[in-house]
Amino acid sequence: MTILDNYLRIKREVEIYKNKKIIVVSKGQSIEKIKPLLESGHIDFGENRVQEAMTKWEDLRSQFNNSKLHLIGALQTNKAKEALSLFDYIHSLDNEKLAKILSALENATQKKIKYFIQVNLGQENQKRGISDERLKDFINYCHNDLKLNIIGLMCIPPDNQEPGFYFERLSTLNKKFSLPELSMGMSSDYKIALKHNATYLRIGRSIFS
Repeated sequence: MTILDNYLRIKREVEIYKNKKIIVVSKGQSIEKIKPLLESGHIDFGENRVQEAMTKWEDLRSQFNNSKLHLIGALQTNKAKEALSLFDYIHSLDNEKLAKILSALENATQKKIKYFIQVNLGQENQKRGISDERLKDFINYCHNDLKLNIIGLMCIPPDNQEPGFYFERLSTLNKKFSLPELSMGMSSDYKIALKHNATYLRIGRSIFS
């Protein structure tokens, strides 16, 4: 099976559901492996690190200017300026300081992008994210005070636990705050995420393996 075969198989599985998008997680992948997917018409790609994304995508986007880049990894404040210039979506907004910096950069550059708030549902110390108890205040701060375009929530379930439980909780929170998009599900659990109303699936290993 080629990379394109893997992608098309997963695409057929996802198309059974309405209005779902695959983010091809291209972190660590070469331009040669990414190009066939771009040539097939796929536009949504995810990267974990700003520097790696800049190295690969500045040239690729000159050839495929309809592509959309999603930052799915943690964003350090000192990389916010570069991230804003390159990405169309950030899936890992997770603290007030970062939100404030991104808002200031948007105002200075007149560029608006779309954000998912990362939620730490498992309350894991090693993972970043807003706790569900603080979520309402954080959404209001981002929406009302900073004028950021918050389109949905994102989570990464704890390892070795049933992901459906966490996907259901995140889906419920997303509906509670009337957010239109929901970023959850990776190679190991995207089929479960689809059943819990995920709209953006972050899939890498199952495509590139």
